[in-house]
Amino acid sequence: MNQNFDVLVAGSHHTGFARAICEEMAASAKARGTGIARRTPEYIAAKMQEGKAVIALTKTGEWAGFCYIECWSHDEYVANSGLIVAPQFRKSGLAKMIKQRVFELSRQKYPNAKIFGLTTGLAVMKINSDLNYEPVTYSELTQDDAFWQGCRSCVNYEILMSKERKNCLCTAMLYNPAEHRAPGTTAAQFKKRARVHERLLKIKQLNFLRYFRKITTSK
Repeated sequence: MNQNFDVLVAGSHHTGFARAICEEMAASAKARGTGIARRTPEYIAAKMQEGKAVIALTKTGEWAGFCYIECWSHDEYVANSGLIVAPQFRKSGLAKMIKQRVFELSRQKYPNAKIFGLTTGLAVMKINSDLNYEPVTYSELTQDDAFWQGCRSCVNYEILMSKERKNCLCTAMLYNPAEHRAPGTTAAQFKKRARVHERLLKIKQLNFLRYFRKITTSK
């Protein structure tokens, strides 16, 4: 654990950081040449007040990173959105700390929900993988129109819509609590289920590769 930061569940007393967090989200997306669902300082502040956000602070009280929770399809799906680390604190391991804490908060608040994310960042994919997220097709994500409307501000929105929301440049990843060890499940039972799931995942990944090779060669 990095001792230079405190990673906390955000509260009302952190709302003064909301504007700076929003501005850094927008600047980071512009620098990457990608897009994110734009949020207002008021929206970020509301997440803090609801206890649905995680903030990282330095020992001197400077904000260093942030992430928040969104719920979709009547709380069946949860997204850990808006992950951002202030530029001066990047490559410090802080992003992983924040993702771990917001994941724990999501599991605590919504123990039966599927936790998902869309990302183009390799570092975020690696962090998600360490948290037992797995790559999935877009059809396995929430079909809530409100969620997909949030992609309108992304530079790749036209690609998403041309694919009828079935594919885009982002990688979809999902944590499904039903596929992980449940209370009362013996170790032997869990290992058996894990082997079956691993085989299915390999088949899914192979199908992904075939699909992307097909659309690449057809261009």
